[in-house]
Amino acid sequence: MDETPAPSPVIALIVAGGRGARAGEGLSKQYRLLGGVPVLRRTLLAFLRHPRVSDVRVVIHEDDRALYEAASAGLALGPPIVGGATRQDSVAKGLAALGEDDAIVLIHDAARPLVSASLIDRCLDALDGGAAAVVPALPVVDSLRRGSATLVDEVDRAELLRVQTPQCFDLAAIRALHERFAGGAFTDDAALAMQGGIEVATVVGDETNLKLTTPEDFERAEALLGARRSTRTGLGFDVHAFEEGDHVWIGGIRIPHGRALKGHSDADVALHALTDALLGAIAAGDIGDHFPPSDPQWRGAPSSLFLEYARTLVEQSGGRIEHVDVTIICEAPKIGPHREAIRARIGDLLRLGPGRVSVKATTTERLGFTGRGEGIAAQAVATVSTNEIP
Repeated sequence: MDETPAPSPVIALIVAGGRGARAGEGLSKQYRLLGGVPVLRRTLLAFLRHPRVSDVRVVIHEDDRALYEAASAGLALGPPIVGGATRQDSVAKGLAALGEDDAIVLIHDAARPLVSASLIDRCLDALDGGAAAVVPALPVVDSLRRGSATLVDEVDRAELLRVQTPQCFDLAAIRALHERFAGGAFTDDAALAMQGGIEVATVVGDETNLKLTTPEDFERAEALLGARRSTRTGLGFDVHAFEEGDHVWIGGIRIPHGRALKGHSDADVALHALTDALLGAIAAGDIGDHFPPSDPQWRGAPSSLFLEYARTLVEQSGGRIEHVDVTIICEAPKIGPHREAIRARIGDLLRLGPGRVSVKATTTERLGFTGRGEGIAAQAVATVSTNEIP
């Protein structure tokens, strides 16, 4: 019988209670947008998507609950923990709120949103190898001098390191040290661990794991994201047959017509195809997976709900909708008189400018079911850029 003990759970504790004054005016830096996504959300996704991390908790400022809820919407997180007056106080409160004792905790600054999975792995591997505590660190490469208006003397950089997060510990051990040294002025948890006699090992850090502190840091992070972004394309196709009625819904616009489209919802063939295209771009299934026609709550529902839901999923995945293109295939009604209204409505639903929404219409030269006037078809293409979707 294999009696190998189960590995200890790994909990990421994200410290997001700071004010970030040096980053400039506006929101605290952890709630500002980076590549169209809140900084905190990018940080959370990095740990939520890591296969070795079992839980993610966040320490926030008491005044930031609404900002936190918006930034973390849809993510599988425990309730936020209200921090204290200093970073050390906030970490202590966060550790106290974690119920586990036999666990590993990764303490990470929310303002480091570009932390990589490989860096997290290096930290955890070092702990698995027997280290009592681990921090990522990088050498100092610039020449160092003391001085202010003028230089005074040289500082030996040979044994100097730039320390990053996540900083990784046995949960019970680091929690006990926070209790022991409560009220101190430690700038990070590695300093507290060393004060408590714990040997702190280092692993190679990552230059892209920068801490957002100044406006220039945001500019650099935006450049790094741009270099790492990829483009995904999703395709959608939908068909609805005609039935008795006096109007059809196409592209979110009610168009008078001698017949209606048959469907469980409002049967908006264009929005259905576009919803599937967006879901396809992020590999999130199709419209039936999220809104099954067997569910009575969607009977007669406006298809705008489905499209807005797909847009939200794209945003929550860290993606950005770049362009959509819809082709409506029918003999009647004529789409031309309504095309600009459809473009505007889709743009509103997806928060896109008119130059990023294309709507076209065509016929099948009276061939097939659309040519015979039995129904309407639509196809859609959605282009999504992202650096978050694995």
